[in-house]
Amino acid sequence: MYRLALFCLILIPAVAGENLDGTWRSEGYGYVFQIDGQKLKAFQVTTRTCVDSFSANRDRTTVDGREASFRTGDGEIWFVRTGGAANRRLLHNQGSVSDIRIDRIDHLPAACDPPTPNTPVDNFDVFAQTWAENYISFDLKHADWTAIVNRNRARVNASTTPSALFDVLESMIEPFGDAHTSISAPALKRRFHGLRPGTDRVVRDLAGGNGIGEFQKNGVPQLLAVTDRAWIHGPLRHYCNDQVQFGYVNPHIGYLRILSFNGYTPQGGFEEGMVALERALDEILSDSGLQALVIDVRINFGGDDPYGIAIASRLATREYLAYTKYARADAVNHDKWTKGDPSTVRPSSRPGFRGPVVELTGPLTISAGETFTQALMGRTPHVTRIGENTQGVFSDVLGRRLPNGWFFGLPNEVYRTPEGVAFDGSGIAPNISVPVFVKADVTAGKDPAMARALEIIGARSQ
Repeated sequence: MYRLALFCLILIPAVAGENLDGTWRSEGYGYVFQIDGQKLKAFQVTTRTCVDSFSANRDRTTVDGREASFRTGDGEIWFVRTGGAANRRLLHNQGSVSDIRIDRIDHLPAACDPPTPNTPVDNFDVFAQTWAENYISFDLKHADWTAIVNRNRARVNASTTPSALFDVLESMIEPFGDAHTSISAPALKRRFHGLRPGTDRVVRDLAGGNGIGEFQKNGVPQLLAVTDRAWIHGPLRHYCNDQVQFGYVNPHIGYLRILSFNGYTPQGGFEEGMVALERALDEILSDSGLQALVIDVRINFGGDDPYGIAIASRLATREYLAYTKYARADAVNHDKWTKGDPSTVRPSSRPGFRGPVVELTGPLTISAGETFTQALMGRTPHVTRIGENTQGVFSDVLGRRLPNGWFFGLPNEVYRTPEGVAFDGSGIAPNISVPVFVKADVTAGKDPAMARALEIIGARSQ
């Protein structure tokens, strides 16, 4: 999934002795939480709508820095950080690098009593209002959302069929070409997923009209084999449920391929995945003969940002700011954002590599693959990027649910460099442009980006 994991929450710990029971509303993110003893219940809210979200039970595990932890039925951990004020806390998700600020409120919003009903018009309104209050890129996409909503609301009434409603909702967001936008209707067996126009070339070349599933199953192995046959000496070592791979171009140049930033264990848990990643990095980076490193994220559909920060810390020679994250904070004012939440790369005390690094990127470097790329931009010595622009989606996906049981997702956050630059839409550009996985090169068994990376490494070592 492009890092399209649904955004999970972590509740911030209460002041010692104070009770977390009560109702809390998030700053941005469109959530209201009810905590009652051992139970946490979440609602997805807008100024006019309310939909049941998820429930979680208190986790008995004691962890430093957490006053209370809650576990959902699918194993997601939410925790309340220690500290905070009586009526304000921080909310955090294990798979996220940032917190969510929550404030105590007296009662549930009126829209939650009862929640929004399941009718075609109400489903349309939940969808339309959620986008209006949270989507970050209307200006970037030159889109007048009010006009889009007004034009399409006329197409929906009490007799609109589910299939027709899906068509309407898809038509509203498909023109954005945003890889962090999606709609899923399980009962209809229909799914829409956005992608920046022109960036599906590699998928089309290897999967034809059969889509991303066919590409991942049969196309990706073909591409990986081109690099492996042409450049890798000896067998690749496989780690993290085969999502991290390492080999050698020669005895002194390593090749690290990262296919995703999630799914690092068969169970898929975040904490277990971090343990697996750290062990893999310990083994990979303990080679004292390693003199240069090529990192390949040209095919990386994303995952959890903290994994990327963990890898960057193994390469860091000094502490630096990777990026600062902001979320849409106001339902009406698109220019109002939450307080910035910085992510810092700190050199790890565990085995690492401080020498020359070249990174290979392309249009299928998506989401957490891009935040990882952004986290390497402040490294010294400089990491040279070779290939094509990344996809251009950075935010955690704000996962939402409609009253009819459908799911949809959209980005509600911006990741900015220390200089205040964001790369949404265009993606992060390479320092050296080389076409990535062109059909003629794949057919000929060539990997020009890898060849250029080794030229750069060779020049630096002279």
